[in-house]
Amino acid sequence: MADMGAFRDAVTAWAAGGPGEPAHDVAASLSVRVAVLLEGLSDVAAVSALAERRGRDLAAEGICVLSIGGAMSVGRYARLLGAPGLGLALAGLCDEAERPYYARGFTQAGATEQDFYVCAADLEDELIRALGVPRVAELVRAEGDFRALRTFLRQPAQQGRTPHQQFKRFLGTKKGRKIHYGRVLVEALTADRVPAPLEGLLAGLAAR
Repeated sequence: MADMGAFRDAVTAWAAGGPGEPAHDVAASLSVRVAVLLEGLSDVAAVSALAERRGRDLAAEGICVLSIGGAMSVGRYARLLGAPGLGLALAGLCDEAERPYYARGFTQAGATEQDFYVCAADLEDELIRALGVPRVAELVRAEGDFRALRTFLRQPAQQGRTPHQQFKRFLGTKKGRKIHYGRVLVEALTADRVPAPLEGLLAGLAAR
């Protein structure tokens, strides 16, 4: 039986120039109704973690959360999945710098700017600010990365940067680390400290 992972794979292949029939077939079998377009896998990890904390099974709700591999691809994915293509409702989360790509892509696909949420800088920045640098340091230690962090902080390029900037850069220095901490940081949030864009996205999906 097909699952939401199979739908994501079919959509990714379609966006890369493959046939669209597999995505159509899987979407119909799963009753997919909403596609959440996220810039990268770390965003997917964060959104999925928050949904799980709230006791929500997005796949069971017909909501597919997928990485589009960068904001410049949002127009292509929106056309394939939105009104011009599969006819799914669209939602999203993006960095402030990428807002124009999302605005144009969503509008061209029959959605609106109210359907996506914008982080002040990016999601990692939002999460570090929500938790505070001392708490992030505790989490890095708990995850066994404190020695790597100390080595990183001794690098000349990190001198003069604020602790917030240093931690943000550290999360992106090793393949897979940003994805891992996307989940770790979200799981450490208290209910009243969830960043507004992430909270808005989950609330918006509940209303779909």
